[in-house]
Amino acid sequence: MIDSEYNAGNMTIWRLLITPPARGAWNMALDESILEHIGRGESIPTLRLYAWEPACLSLGHAQPFADVDVRRLKRHGWEVVRRATGGRAILHTDELTYSVIASMNEPRVEGSVLESYNRLAQALLLAVKNLEVPVEMKEGKAINGAAPNPICFEVPSTYEITVDGKKLIGSAQARKKEGVLQHGSLPLTGDLTRICQSLVFENESARENASKRLLDRATTVESALGREVSWETAAQAFVHAFEAQLGLRLERGELSESESKRTEDLIRGKYDHPSWTERV
Repeated sequence: MIDSEYNAGNMTIWRLLITPPARGAWNMALDESILEHIGRGESIPTLRLYAWEPACLSLGHAQPFADVDVRRLKRHGWEVVRRATGGRAILHTDELTYSVIASMNEPRVEGSVLESYNRLAQALLLAVKNLEVPVEMKEGKAINGAAPNPICFEVPSTYEITVDGKKLIGSAQARKKEGVLQHGSLPLTGDLTRICQSLVFENESARENASKRLLDRATTVESALGREVSWETAAQAFVHAFEAQLGLRLERGELSESESKRTEDLIRGKYDHPSWTERV
């Protein structure tokens, strides 16, 4: 047990993990591995910042695999993975992805889902403000009677971070017996409508309409600022914002041997396996 190691005086220490771009299955398996180790008291609360290579479509925990246009996905050389968290599909490319993993009794994630989500959203808001993006946060409301939508960035969420009314960050949280896992995406650049090339639509007209709606409802950092922001610059903004907003000291760390081994086990037995990824 190492719980006593992450308090130094009045300052709470979390581990900062910055991992190189990786496959979707590895990224999702690693987040779960860290969660398991935290649940056993073998790792401390962790902020992880990462990217995806190759581009990968991630499905929400309960989202039907039938939403995926496998032929188009393969034609683009993209992969697909299913997340442990809920929500709808995200195409991970040209973005910074974060995960927050902590035990249930960690003050920054304790309480209800909305309470913890709001605390973390305040740090996310400060991070993008540090990038000089003119963002605001407002309580999103689901659209009553709306048809099921396969695309995350089209779906309103609570404590949504927006620019001129357009969604900028998509996040989802899972609460397990081991603790809390929240991860999310900050699109930095690129064409958000690429996701529509990986999903099933009734016809091409419906695909085009979905692309137009997405551009009306979501944006990237580059579109908001009129200039590119590098992954490294965005990562530094996240680090500073999480420390300042949540009263943390983030210390750069590495994966333990046990975390790495469990990650590989989870890739083989879950995240790269059709029984998990392709379920209806």
